[in-house]
Amino acid sequence: MAGHGYVNNDPAVDRWNRMREDVYKHFRFTSRASWISLTGLVLVPSALVYLSAQQDLKWKWSGKRRGESLLSHPSQTVNSTEE
Repeated sequence: MAGHGYVNNDPAVDRWNRMREDVYKHFRFTSRASWISLTGLVLVPSALVYLSAQQDLKWKWSGKRRGESLLSHPSQTVNSTEE
């Protein structure tokens, strides 16, 4: 008889849900929020671009056989098996 529905609503959960949905109305750029935004929007993508640019021309996968180096310009050292 109690509840008149399948789910009993908890007032604390309802307040938390309302707060979560309205967070954009009360958002301010504090120093902490600024650092988090700067890290996520600038530092992480720039680090990924830097790392991918460093590795871009280093490796060459086309036409390689087993035992051959994947480096684009492998060092010209003599292997001990070729003596």
